[in-house]
Amino acid sequence: MKVAGIIVAAGAGTRLGAARNKVLLPLLGQPVFIHAARAMRPLCDQLILVTRADEAAEFDRLLTAHHLHVDAMVPGGAERRHSVENALAALEADIDIVLVHDGARPLASPAVIARVIQAAAKTGAAVPAIPVRDTLRKQIDGLTQTVPREGLFQVQTPQGFKADLLQRAYRESAEALTDDAGLVERLGHPVTLVEGDARNFKITHQEDLMMAQQLLSSSMRVGMGYDTHRLVEGRDLVLGGVVIPHTKGLLGHSDADAALHALMDALLGACALGDIGRHFPDTDEQYRGANSLDLLAETRKTMARHGFVPHQCDITILAQKPKLAPHIPGMRANIAEALQIPLSQVSVKATTNEGLDAVGREEGISAHAIALVLQTSENVL
Repeated sequence: MKVAGIIVAAGAGTRLGAARNKVLLPLLGQPVFIHAARAMRPLCDQLILVTRADEAAEFDRLLTAHHLHVDAMVPGGAERRHSVENALAALEADIDIVLVHDGARPLASPAVIARVIQAAAKTGAAVPAIPVRDTLRKQIDGLTQTVPREGLFQVQTPQGFKADLLQRAYRESAEALTDDAGLVERLGHPVTLVEGDARNFKITHQEDLMMAQQLLSSSMRVGMGYDTHRLVEGRDLVLGGVVIPHTKGLLGHSDADAALHALMDALLGACALGDIGRHFPDTDEQYRGANSLDLLAETRKTMARHGFVPHQCDITILAQKPKLAPHIPGMRANIAEALQIPLSQVSVKATTNEGLDAVGREEGISAHAIALVLQTSENVL
């Protein structure tokens, strides 16, 4: 089953009172839409971003800076329905399920997205929703009356549909409804509700942005990692994914990249997901000679499946020789790309051990790492 995700990000943000598109506003160091796209990417075979034509270059720049890939960018239309129609025209032919998500919902969890996919595959149309909690009143001709809240739900995104059903709904109706489920209902097709998440709110007003900031800030976790490997002849010296000219290399089952191994342990530790020995055991032949940058990318995917994203990291490498300073820019770039975070959120430092212990005697190289991660969901897949 192939899944496509459409992220609608062509709004203006007038109700927020911002001078620019609200999905471009920073939220804990990353634009709002980046949070939304990062949540969708691991569960989508094709990811389509809808933007205003005059903002496409800015979106493209930010995607590159945050090392996040989308498969297509399409221009938005005058109404939301026109934006979705443009995205549907860019669907790959073999897509089975289409998810339509608001770019202004940065806190959609992997669990919610997965529930929508599963329900849409089963019933054809599914939306996440949460029960209305507050008492509602309706005003008519200056008079108000209580509206029973039993059976009322607040609908969220992503909304999921079988691809042919959603395409048919758009072909057969020209209405500009506020969500895609409404168009599918016009066909007489029922829409299934799945459990949503109160955190998955849409940023519409300034207080919404502040609340999202507070939620993400309160969900920060810190992890620490350490690794050390012996220096031997006949091996490449690989640190931070960079092959460094030297007379010796580090001994290990994989490429023995101590810097990345320490970082992976820090990331996994922050998420309470064990260590690299649990996820990439040295008794498993598939990891013999493995590139640790590939393992780091897999670590990020594992984190995403459990509702975590990397935010920042700091690595210190202890090596008497060789000099590592010329290679640090390359290490930082490699790590930023593997973790899909900005270069400014990756720090790598190197120091000698002043001739002390095994590192000082040039018998090995060690690395320490600290990682900051964000928990985007309480749910674990």
